[in-house]
Amino acid sequence: MSPQNWTTTLRHLYELAKERYASGVRGANQLFNEEECAALAKIGARPIELYDYVEDAWAVSWETALLVMAVRRDYFLSVQKGALPTEVWGNPPGRNETLEGISWLPRLIYKAEARLRGVLHESLMYGCGGDRAFFKEYDLHPADFLRVVWVAEGDRKRIVRFVKTKQF
Repeated sequence: MSPQNWTTTLRHLYELAKERYASGVRGANQLFNEEECAALAKIGARPIELYDYVEDAWAVSWETALLVMAVRRDYFLSVQKGALPTEVWGNPPGRNETLEGISWLPRLIYKAEARLRGVLHESLMYGCGGDRAFFKEYDLHPADFLRVVWVAEGDRKRIVRFVKTKQF
């Protein structure tokens, strides 16, 4: 996957995955072959990330998937210098936890930080139904929120301010 056409390759893999999923193939590890997994790894993506978007294609547009994956790719190349992480994060805050009175926000920040770093456990999805409800309620795009979490570098107050005011 060359830097110039990574989006074309990603779209091709997405369409292949949609076809395979429609034919009954389930599970991220069954959806992609070794070469396809290697192409995803070049942009810091894991098969589960594309699988989640295919599985939820009825609710998550290709454009949203692309924008979120582009943020991850940017982080992977610029911050992680193209090195895939080896750890996995799997214990997010509970669904009912709040931050400054905002439900779901602690869980969403955790998932965004993990997604950004490429360490989100495969049982979790950044952009799941709960996340989508949050984004809709606060009129946020998942890719924009991911970038805010990146720039905030752990500063929860900056993230809360953005959620409340759309200003950073």
